Amino acid sequence: MSISFLATGRRRIFKGAPLTVLTVVAAAFACWVIYANIFVISDPLVLGILFVSSIYTLLFIVIGHSPRAPNRPTYLDWALAFLSLAAGVFFFLNAKEISDRISLLQPFTTAQFFFGSALLFLTLEATRRTTGLGLTMVVGLFLIYNQFGYLLPPPFGHGISSFSYLLDILIFTTDGLFGVPIQVVASYVFLFVLFGTLLSKAGGGNFFFNLAASLTGKSPGGPAKVAVISSGLYGTMSGSPTSDVVATGSITIPIMERLGYKKRFAGAVEVAASTGGSAMPPIMGSAAFILAEYTGTPYREIVYAAIIPALLYYLGIFLQVHFRSVRHNLRPYEDDVPPLAETMKQGWPYLIPIGVIVGVLMVGYSPVFTAGAGTLAVIVASFMTSGTRMTPWQIIEGLGETTLRILPVAGACAAAGLVIGGLSMTGLGMKAANVILMVTSGVDVLTLVIAAVVTIILGLGMPTPSAYILAAVLVGPALAKIGYPDFQSHMFLLYFAILSALTPPIAVAALAAAAIAQEDPIIIAVDAVRLAAVGFLLPFVFLWNPAILGLADPASVVLASLGGVCAAAAIAVSLEWVCFPGGAGMAWLLRAALLASAIAAVAPVAAVSILGIGSVGTILSIVYMHSRRVAAADDDKAVAAK
Repeated sequence: MSISFLATGRRRIFKGAPLTVLTVVAAAFACWVIYANIFVISDPLVLGILFVSSIYTLLFIVIGHSPRAPNRPTYLDWALAFLSLAAGVFFFLNAKEISDRISLLQPFTTAQFFFGSALLFLTLEATRRTTGLGLTMVVGLFLIYNQFGYLLPPPFGHGISSFSYLLDILIFTTDGLFGVPIQVVASYVFLFVLFGTLLSKAGGGNFFFNLAASLTGKSPGGPAKVAVISSGLYGTMSGSPTSDVVATGSITIPIMERLGYKKRFAGAVEVAASTGGSAMPPIMGSAAFILAEYTGTPYREIVYAAIIPALLYYLGIFLQVHFRSVRHNLRPYEDDVPPLAETMKQGWPYLIPIGVIVGVLMVGYSPVFTAGAGTLAVIVASFMTSGTRMTPWQIIEGLGETTLRILPVAGACAAAGLVIGGLSMTGLGMKAANVILMVTSGVDVLTLVIAAVVTIILGLGMPTPSAYILAAVLVGPALAKIGYPDFQSHMFLLYFAILSALTPPIAVAALAAAAIAQEDPIIIAVDAVRLAAVGFLLPFVFLWNPAILGLADPASVVLASLGGVCAAAAIAVSLEWVCFPGGAGMAWLLRAALLASAIAAVAPVAAVSILGIGSVGTILSIVYMHSRRVAAADDDKAVAAK
């Protein structure tokens, strides 16, 4: 077996008539998803079965078995696609019988056993083609444990030894393959991806880029700042760090390189900024919708809670970029930057769909209705200016593109559903939590650090939803056992699942940037981790001071927000600024004082927070005045030299 067989499959490129047929079929599927979610109340099991089987049918045609697969589907691809379709037809025609069946008591018919087993193994192959060997091996290990774990001694053993038992839970109930992850993808995620796809197709991505350029393009380090802002804005549409890097980085990274920025810095800025898009309201990423289902928290409340942390994350990156740009005299844009008034005059309709999303969420409608309203607003807004009107074929293309963009997400979430089903029936999640607490002796800080490390490790090379789901079922119970509330704990895990996309040694977002910047992805990832330092500290603040998530009275939320701003500024100055007074020893002393003050600034005790905010302000004032004196002295030396 060749190594290429173990890698992610080739995404085929279709042209001409095959592309037209694929687009129409994918668009028709998207229309069915819209109809099933908005206009009818579907049985979750039936919805999951039809969604998965249809997605797999397209997936095996669009994605080859290896990176070297031919651009045309092979006989094997057509056979797997036909088997997926046949399984869907069988389950749909026998949906009532399957729904009424008493799990674990009634034996399978021959057809049920065949098609159930087929779906299980089709899921493994779909996962391998879309996400590579990493997640597939994880799922395979869990399946082996589910099947043969009864051979292990306590406390890790269990009493399940039948493949039929395993198949019953994983395929014929909504606890496994058709569980929460795939239900979320088939509803919220699909519709919000459709919103982002149509908004981008109508020109929204160009507008957000021009808006960022108008705001910061002519300041020091302008292109890097444009990358930060545009990636954050684009991230609200894509929710995927890798696709965000490819979409915005293909523009910003070459511009930064042309102006003399180091390749590692250009790539790192794009990676750090793009990764945060999955945490940026109002749309965020698909993992946020899964979090809403797991915790029972309305999506509107998750959006409210995520606003302050997301802004602090981007503030930290922006300040680091600014300080480094000033220190190294990084050049602004040399090309003409459109004035803000002109940008808004041409692109103001693109703000309408975002406003509709926010408004409908605030009123209290469901995420499904919100996404539908936002998508309709995109189409209406596109007709408000002559240059952005969407044609019927563009809408069909947007529908088809949405379906194709969902393929890897669906593959990953279907696999995660298998893991969750196995964990729930064997109780491994609670056993893992007990092991973590035994290692840490129940010490809060150690437990949190291990939870963060485990989540990042689980996310290496995996899509964010899969990383979050695995962390939620394996690590979440440990956080619950030491007394942390569900919502704050899951936000903690969500952030580290997101940050795993930029963390070495795999750093999938850095791999995408490396291809554009022609630089070592590890070097880019290390610099990206530094730029995203605020993001790695924020999750600990979630659990220490819930006000940073808006979970407190208004006065406490305002104080926590101000403390967060001061802390982000303190961290940025500590990492990037060099003009500290008093030599190297005093510089490190002031850095330590800044970090201690930053911790105090976000403390849950008001008096400590106010003291920390004041300390940060005082130290930053000292550093600023000293830097001004150093700059003035350098200017005097330059004049004297002339």
